[in-house]
Amino acid sequence: MNAIDFLSSKNDLKNVPLKSPSTSNDNKDKEGSAIESLFFELEAATLAKKQQDRYKNVGLDRRDEESIREVVELENREDPKSLLEDIFRRADTDENQLLDIQELAKWIHAKITDHISRAMRENVGLFTAIDNNPRNGEVSWEEYHAHFLRSHGFPESYILSHDKRHSEMSRTLKESIMRDRARWTEAARNDPEKLTLDEFLAFTHPESSHRALLQMVEDLFEKFDRDGDEQLTEDEFSDLPSEGVGLELHEDRHQTVGGSADRRKEFRHLIDKNKNGRADRTELLMYIDPRNPRHAIQEAQHLITLSDINLDGKLNLSEVLSKTDLFLCSKMVDTEKSFHDEF
Repeated sequence: MNAIDFLSSKNDLKNVPLKSPSTSNDNKDKEGSAIESLFFELEAATLAKKQQDRYKNVGLDRRDEESIREVVELENREDPKSLLEDIFRRADTDENQLLDIQELAKWIHAKITDHISRAMRENVGLFTAIDNNPRNGEVSWEEYHAHFLRSHGFPESYILSHDKRHSEMSRTLKESIMRDRARWTEAARNDPEKLTLDEFLAFTHPESSHRALLQMVEDLFEKFDRDGDEQLTEDEFSDLPSEGVGLELHEDRHQTVGGSADRRKEFRHLIDKNKNGRADRTELLMYIDPRNPRHAIQEAQHLITLSDINLDGKLNLSEVLSKTDLFLCSKMVDTEKSFHDEF
């Protein structure tokens, strides 16, 4: 997936402004300040995680990581209702039987950072296991395809000698192979039939690949850097597609683009860190990085907006269970699948 598709996908999550779900005028300033504080708290947690592989003194500690790992183990063997009840209990840190946006965003952010770290660690082991015919520091499509068939229960006799069109294979598996082949082609930068370790990470977990994220930044520059100065201005960034807006830029530069006001706010507060009115590659990379707190906050806002039946700006367990499918497919529960659906 390129950066344009990524920023305009995710069920329009990127079109949700960074504000509290409540819209009461009396509470706007207070809630806006709370969300801003939450952003900086999670940003600090991200930096601590990158540097020390654990959280320190930022409201998130090792108990969060241990709790998440316990949930990962439960995901494959608990029924959906029990799983959601367990996650709700773990995310409800003040134990008041309600999830506010701070609790929900913190849980989602911890899930995201854990997933990214785990994907990067496990990628090396998977790469080494697949790279065996021959073991040459690269994974060929043939090696990966054999691993795919083996992981889906096909016997060695079939793997060594099978119909290339897989005539007897189910349509679902055939479609999965086709999707893998398309992602493989996108990840391969040198040899279309082989992947290096970094390319393999971009193939299996593009959301965890620094190279894949850099390519998304390049996509943004190619599409929106109108003056070619290798930086994006606020005006250029506001042309990013938003709700109901296609990928083509408007010919009338003075025409208001839907969602552009929110884009400008994002640019000023979340991207332009040095406040010089322009965004360089480093700033855009930080913005796109899935570990950027905005992703967790916007996902939390999205879930609350769709599930908050009594409109109190919080979620009780009944509201969560009433939207079982929504939550099971969200980063609150299935972080990996949610990412891979986006990419």
